[in-house]
Amino acid sequence: MESAFRYQFGALTAQLAEMCAMAAQAMNDATYALLDADRSIADAVIAGYDETAAMSSSAHETTYLLLSMPAPVATNLSAVVDAVQIAVDAERMGELATQVARIACRRHPDRAVPTQVVKPIADMGALAVSLAGDARDTLLSGDSALAAHISRGRDAMENLHRELVTLLVDERWAHGVAVAVDVTLLGGCYQRFADHTVQIARRVAFLTAGRYGRTQPATKGRPVSPLPKRSA
Repeated sequence: MESAFRYQFGALTAQLAEMCAMAAQAMNDATYALLDADRSIADAVIAGYDETAAMSSSAHETTYLLLSMPAPVATNLSAVVDAVQIAVDAERMGELATQVARIACRRHPDRAVPTQVVKPIADMGALAVSLAGDARDTLLSGDSALAAHISRGRDAMENLHRELVTLLVDERWAHGVAVAVDVTLLGGCYQRFADHTVQIARRVAFLTAGRYGRTQPATKGRPVSPLPKRSA
């Protein structure tokens, strides 16, 4: 029965890793749509959230199956609880990407962010995508050392956010309150996205410390395309 549990948990881990990959791709595309005022890509990101929600539901169903197995040991129960929370974090990451896409849509056909803040927003988007990829890799490898790396990435996100706020409160800001509100919301989306990747990494680190292993390697998530290079 323990081997059956481990097999099913390996499949669940693969689902969670794929959700992180999907969130990375969604945030990548949403940021591209935001900076290029591309309504079609933004709409695709919003529509694509249904797939993330469906995978989250599937992951939760798998956790119910695992909990229904006879006499699970305490370590297994802890692993399932953490998996549920990881699914919530990954789904929330996808939702935050859709929020970025909605802001892009709201300002279309104009670009939602003025040139003054393009660089920090692009940097925050690229970092968010990278952190989601790291979260996926942490799930696939079980490498708890990646948790510290992701935490440092979150610190870098905080620095970028401070840079963004500095631009917003600068007396030379000439783009009005409405645009400032949208930029503030965007900064918050990227910050919270990074926070969720840290939570995922911490939970994986906890599982690794508890010596919970997998008997079946998880499948790799789909590749995430990098954000396009942009001039300052």
